[in-house]
Amino acid sequence: MPTARELLDANLHEVFNNRDAAARRAVIDRIYAEDAVFTDPEGSTVGRDEIDRKAGGLLETAPAEFQFVEDSIHYDGGDTAALAWAFGPVGDPVVRGIDILTIRDGRISAIRTIVVEGSSDAGS
Repeated sequence: MPTARELLDANLHEVFNNRDAAARRAVIDRIYAEDAVFTDPEGSTVGRDEIDRKAGGLLETAPAEFQFVEDSIHYDGGDTAALAWAFGPVGDPVVRGIDILTIRDGRISAIRTIVVEGSSDAGS
């Protein structure tokens, strides 16, 4: 069973940072529960197909040089985990955020994404 850290990393790097649709889908099927709920400022979606659509749509519209990078340590609370990230050209992000995962039976059952626009000191 994957650890919370492994799920955080796979979600960020192998799903939302993966422009290969087939490889991305294989990871989604592996790490998300079938009924996983994804919530961000645009609303909530349910299920692996919708999460795949969300990640794919984001990557299709983002410039090729945009990448997700870790922007914090990994937080692990057992069935809850979190990781802050930055998105944009490396070293000059246009969006920062944090993913908060709920983990059930070794898979992500819910992901809540909170974002802030801009690359300056987002928390100040």
